[in-house]
Parts: sequence; C-alpha cells; structure tokens
Amino acid sequence: MNPVILLHTAAGGLYAALAVYFWNTRWRRSKEPRRGLNPAERAILVIPIAIQAYLLYADIFMAAAPRFGFAHALAAMTWMAVLIYWTENFFYDVDGMLPAALLTAAVVAPLPSIYPGLTSINSASVEFRIHLVLAMVAYSLFALAMLHALLMAALERRLHGHNGSGLLSGTDSLGGLPPLLTLERLLFRLIGAAFIALTATLATGIAFSESLFGRALSFDHKTLFALLSWATFAVLLAGRAFYGWRGRVALRWTLAGFAFLLLAYIGSRFVLEVVLGRATLS
Repeated sequence: MNPVILLHTAAGGLYAALAVYFWNTRWRRSKEPRRGLNPAERAILVIPIAIQAYLLYADIFMAAAPRFGFAHALAAMTWMAVLIYWTENFFYDVDGMLPAALLTAAVVAPLPSIYPGLTSINSASVEFRIHLVLAMVAYSLFALAMLHALLMAALERRLHGHNGSGLLSGTDSLGGLPPLLTLERLLFRLIGAAFIALTATLATGIAFSESLFGRALSFDHKTLFALLSWATFAVLLAGRAFYGWRGRVALRWTLAGFAFLLLAYIGSRFVLEVVLGRATLS
C-alpha cells in the first residue's frame, strides 16, 4: 500500500479508536466526575494529530504540485478543531466534546487520499499562507462553536426535563463537560475569535486577490456566501451584546452562519471536484 495512503488510514483509525474510548469513558452513562485529560490520554492524542499535521503540510506546502481541494479543507478544519480541543483541555474540562470531534476527524482524515484535488495553488507566496491559515482558523473555530451550540442545546433540553434516551440519559450532566453557563461563555468566545479570523480572511482575500487568484476580486458565489456568513455572525454577536441572545436563538444563528461558510469554499469545491469532475483556480 502507498505509504501516504497508509498514513491517512492510520490517522483515521486512531481518531476512530480514540472517539470510541472517549465515548465509553465520558459519555456512556458515566456517573464519574469531570476529570479532564490525563497525561497518557494527552500523549496518545498527539499521535494522530502529528500524523495529520505532517500529511497536510506535505500536501499543501511541500509537494511539487501542491493541492488544496475540499477534502484538504475539511481535513485541515477537523485537524485544527481537535488540536484546539487538546489545548483547551489545559484550561477547561471539555473532554466530553472529544468523541464528536474525533469521530468527525476519523471520517475526514482519509479523504485527501481519496479526493486529492486538482488545483495547483501558489503555496510559496506569503500572501497565500497568511490567507490560508486565517481561513482554516476561522473554519475550525466556527466548527467548534457549532459543536458547542449543539451540545448546549442537548444539555439545556435535558435540564428542562426532556430526558430522552441514549447518550444523554441516565446522568445529571454530560460527562466531561463544564456547566451550561461556562459552555455558553466558551461558545461566544469561540464565535468572537472566529469572527475576527473570518474578517481577516476576507480582508486578505480582497487585498491579495491579484497574487492569490491572478485577478481582481470578483463578486461570485464564494464571495456571496462568505459575506453572508460574516453578516450572520455579526448579527449574532450584536444580538448577544445588546439583547442577550442565547439558547435556541444562538444555535439557529450559529448553524446558519456555519452553513454559509461551508458553502463559500468547501461546498463549491466539492461540486467542482466530485460532481463536475473538474477544478479551477477560482
């Protein structure tokens, strides 16, 4: 087997195994108190994170014909999300978030070996690297915000007496998660940081359009969806500041903004690369 494919498969397999482990130890009707990550868990998590970091860097920055299609965008987004959770656990006991993040990473990690992308990109330019890093930070932080919002909605539903079944039944709280108010503060910190990164991404895209894409910025579907996402999160942050928006209102706006953001690049690249079987530099 090709060693690159083997590494992609190994990263996905490790993510999957760790997702099962954290689900069993944090979610599965656990009555144990929150405990955070122990040193062994932190060390094991580093292995797939390091493998995927190498693969992404090699594909995007080191290859003779660098590529960055929808699969690389998804892989970079989920890799950074897991890395942020790994770092965040030094400050908050949010290891209960890991099963969902790791399961998503397990599904996404092998995709670049299946859909390598067709577009050569100017990865040597400083402008491209700045724009790409900012975009991936924005995507990853918004993905984490969406996960926070969904789990907050599930926890709030439970606390209001809708016990349900499955993962959320049989316990007074979700294992490995902070209290609801702490999650809410984390959610809006994530959205605020992601909004800053998205604003910087749009600004660099406008300023560096000539060197990034070889033409002046055009108002196409990608620009439209990116601006819609920016406007959605701007309204959400304003609503939070002036009207105290929270709960289901915050969840709906977060989901809508993230959906627009996905359509801005990943969705359009998926259509070009998989549905239409082609790719362009746009």
